[in-house]
Amino acid sequence: MMNENNHYQLIAKALNISTGQVGATVSLLDEGGTVPFISRYRKEATGSLDEVLITAIRDRIQQLRDLDKRRETILKSLKDQEKLTESLEQKVMEAKTMAELEDIYLPYKPKRRTKATMAREKGLEPLARKIFEQEPFDVQAFAGTFLDEKKEVINIEDALQGARDIIAEWVNENQEIRVQLRKLFLETGTFKSKVITGKEVEGQKYKDYFDWEEKIKTAPSHRVLALRRGEKELILTLDTGPDEEDAIFNIEKLVLKGNNEATEQVKIAIKDSYKRLLKPSIETDVRMSTKKRADEEAIRVFSENLRQLLLAAPLGQKNVMALDPGFRTGCKLVCLDKQGNLLENTTIFPNEPQKKTLEAGAIIKKLVGEHQIEAIAIGNGTASRETEAFVKTMGLPSNVMVVVVNESGASVYSASEAARDEFPDHDVTVRGAVSIGRRLMDPLAELVKIDPKSIGVGQYQHDVDQAWLKQGLDDVVMSCVNAVGVEVNTASKQLLTYVSGLGPQLAQNIVDYRQTYGPFKSREGLKKVPRLGDKAFEQAGGFLRIRSGNNPLDSSAVHPESYPVVEKMAASLNCEVNNLIKDSSLHKRINLPDFITDSTGLPTLKDIMDELTKPGRDPRETFEAFSFQEGVNEMEDLRPGMRLPGIVTNITNFGAFVDIGVHQDGLVHISHLSNGFVSNPAEVVSVRQKVMVIVLEVDIPRKRIALSMKDENPAQKVKRSTGPDRGTGKGGTQKREKSGNSPEGDLQAKLSMLKNKFK
Repeated sequence: MMNENNHYQLIAKALNISTGQVGATVSLLDEGGTVPFISRYRKEATGSLDEVLITAIRDRIQQLRDLDKRRETILKSLKDQEKLTESLEQKVMEAKTMAELEDIYLPYKPKRRTKATMAREKGLEPLARKIFEQEPFDVQAFAGTFLDEKKEVINIEDALQGARDIIAEWVNENQEIRVQLRKLFLETGTFKSKVITGKEVEGQKYKDYFDWEEKIKTAPSHRVLALRRGEKELILTLDTGPDEEDAIFNIEKLVLKGNNEATEQVKIAIKDSYKRLLKPSIETDVRMSTKKRADEEAIRVFSENLRQLLLAAPLGQKNVMALDPGFRTGCKLVCLDKQGNLLENTTIFPNEPQKKTLEAGAIIKKLVGEHQIEAIAIGNGTASRETEAFVKTMGLPSNVMVVVVNESGASVYSASEAARDEFPDHDVTVRGAVSIGRRLMDPLAELVKIDPKSIGVGQYQHDVDQAWLKQGLDDVVMSCVNAVGVEVNTASKQLLTYVSGLGPQLAQNIVDYRQTYGPFKSREGLKKVPRLGDKAFEQAGGFLRIRSGNNPLDSSAVHPESYPVVEKMAASLNCEVNNLIKDSSLHKRINLPDFITDSTGLPTLKDIMDELTKPGRDPRETFEAFSFQEGVNEMEDLRPGMRLPGIVTNITNFGAFVDIGVHQDGLVHISHLSNGFVSNPAEVVSVRQKVMVIVLEVDIPRKRIALSMKDENPAQKVKRSTGPDRGTGKGGTQKREKSGNSPEGDLQAKLSMLKNKFK
């Protein structure tokens, strides 16, 4: 087994940090520490590493440990086979990647009966060895000595074919050949796709790939995933690899060492080995590596979008009316109090075909007055703009804001177990409307109840590795939840689940305890919750808030373990902790070095002072209302050249989708995000960002809207962006949901991805 200190050195070098920082971080992770807890409350131990680096360490140490497990399995197998030599063991121990390790093990790996196996059974291995040496000799004559009717070696060609089968297997199992060929695939290989005959109509959404070719090394994530999906759906055939002649030439350079009759036999074996063994094997490896790279990129994009969506500005604790709009079935209306509790629900019919505007208006005005409504949230689905226009023309008090809310995933929540538990006596329409209202009040608290894949900000999320996706999205949700903090007396089970150190069971236990014994008066009281032990309290304590508790620090991000430090600070000034929090002028009189101890260093002390200055502060931005262009409600209302306000709903590698209020999001292609060159759309826009766009083209039959964010009006001169960059299955618009070559290089790429995810 590889020494873990070696792993620490590898990781430290790749991340440009010390081995001590890596070792301390790994120890904390192994002890059950979460990334948010370690980055926030264990800065002295890690040297103030942030979430990005801690996550990179966590993922890389797991990869190295997985490599060690496989290494151990291979060494045991070689030992059991009595084939483990000193030099072979050294090779196994020095392997740096899983691919390298498997290449070393391949010749010794137990395999099913192959052509080479059968040839050996016929006694043809000596002939193969003689030919493979490529010394001049009479091949035909020597092959004739291996004829044996009982072994089905009837003629010389049978003998030579068997020898070539053995040589082909040797070539396939040669580690150097596999390394070189894998490199050739990645550097010069291409993806080539063609439509399967007869699938042209069925596979129209893959039309761009009916006859497509692209370099493997430059193919972007979304196209790799689109090609694979088209192949999986039996619309496309997909070939992956370099030019066949180049591949065979590269193998011959490593194998051929003569120019005689034996060499000609080896050439035939090489060609067979490449076509029958090497190409399928390396192609599988390359497909896996490019799929992994594409998955990581897709997950990175999804994670960035999700973080921005979760940290969207909350309206805050307001009395809210929420409308889930519709035509025939009417608009479901709910009223919520400042804590998001359902007060009343009904259905109104202000739109076609009923058009009961007077009755609907009277109901809204009555409920606005009765419940002192401060904001009205309207879902952005069917009949959204019509309902918004109706509400805005009712003459409601000016202090009642009307906000259109993205309802993606609301129907998923309304049919979920969580929604059924919360509202067992109400149907899905009421639950969906409640979700719309609550996500205006606090997007984070409401969106954590929904599977992130259903929120509508992903890119090929159903095609990527689901375990990686879950890990990546869970990281983001946990990071956001703990960055904001959670009010323990009002938080849902789903929100509490993502608090550091808790999880579903402890979250449920907290809710049950709260319902039985009433609201918590202090953080210390959390220790009475069943199964919430010292370790869980240590992890969760600093992220749970009790805003009206006995201890004023309970509403802050100061960890309970640091309360004695704050109390000493207050005592040194002859004041109470509460005074220290309220009077910021006292902070200037505190000399932080005076309070350094073995367990509390300057980084933690600085965090404590920051928190005392703004206790329990919310890191999210202040809410600002947004309105779409009046009179533009449907795609039919759009004209090229129109300049419209919009909200970014999703970001992909090929551009950004923008809601302009017509029930179909338009695409701002990456080439139209800015006047200058843009390599990464996320550097220009963010999810929920308010933007001004210009309509370039409207394709109503295909439901496509092309938009631009360039300053000048490009409507007359733009060359429409078509083809693969528009995103397979999206049709250029996004329909809203109603219901590196080295481990170090890989780690640097991962680090870059994480920086974006946690920024």
